[in-house]
Amino acid sequence: MNFLVRITANLKKYLIFYSMVSVLAGWFLGVKFSDFSLNHRISFTRLVILFVFFMIYPMMININWLKVKNIAKDPKAILMSVFYNYILTPVIALILAKLFIHDNELFLGFILVMLIPVSSSSVGYTGIVKGSVEIASIAQAVNFLLIPILTPVYFHFIGRGVNIPIPMAEIWRSLLYVVILPIILGVITRWGLVKAKDEKALKELKPLFSFITLVSMLFVVFIIFFLKGKMLLTKIHLVIVMGVVTLIYLSIALLLETYLNKKVGLSYEEHMGIVFLSTGKNNGTAVAIASLAFGPMVAVPAAVLPIFQIIFLIAYIHLENLVKKYFERK
Repeated sequence: MNFLVRITANLKKYLIFYSMVSVLAGWFLGVKFSDFSLNHRISFTRLVILFVFFMIYPMMININWLKVKNIAKDPKAILMSVFYNYILTPVIALILAKLFIHDNELFLGFILVMLIPVSSSSVGYTGIVKGSVEIASIAQAVNFLLIPILTPVYFHFIGRGVNIPIPMAEIWRSLLYVVILPIILGVITRWGLVKAKDEKALKELKPLFSFITLVSMLFVVFIIFFLKGKMLLTKIHLVIVMGVVTLIYLSIALLLETYLNKKVGLSYEEHMGIVFLSTGKNNGTAVAIASLAFGPMVAVPAAVLPIFQIIFLIAYIHLENLVKKYFERK
């Protein structure tokens, strides 16, 4: 298990590097074996769903759903996280997409990834900066539960503004595979582990869960670029546009949320408990929904975004002392 801990720590520390390797390897092989990827597109799409399931499922085992009842004690931080993820972010994303993204499939893909909150690393980032891990855990659970409820509602209205049919049945099916099913199985697995042993068993298995999540995410990114390697080579400017728009979004979101959280009276610990899961997106889930419901091209924004997301969120971590002084200032 110590060996696994070291590997997982290495993956987390150099996640930007490993993400870039996945992108470039997938892209290169996708160009070289474009006919193979085209002929086996359905099989690879199913692989994406499988890997996303194994990316989300361990996260759901780690969530202590019993803590959700603690929201009644002081709901302000949790409600702010819901506001950011399901009201503020869609508005910002829609404005940026209208301004910068003129390809319908990429437009749809960008909006989709912006509607899928709670990055897999958000609670971990909170712990690093000594934020409230309990609030982060509760907010993670609440926001994740809202994904299958609100995502179809948003897409019903977004579909009216783009010239792409919105397959609502496929969206519901993908949500079942990569959100609802992992939640149910995660709850059952956690209950079984605790009943058979105790909470210590969960702590001992955390490195394994993290390893499975990280490796699954890297494979998801690899497959997306493998499937669209040749096409993206001819439209490399689209990838650059995605990167620029993502950087603009993260800059606006991090600055605005820091200001608003201070304004509404959240403490530094509460702020750090929600800021990462309110700005970081669950790219794997977005990739799975996009691939299953629309196709690989719509999944490109979700595959590109992690690279920039990691850079900015880690940069924000390095501003820990500055942010803490800002929240302590009267």
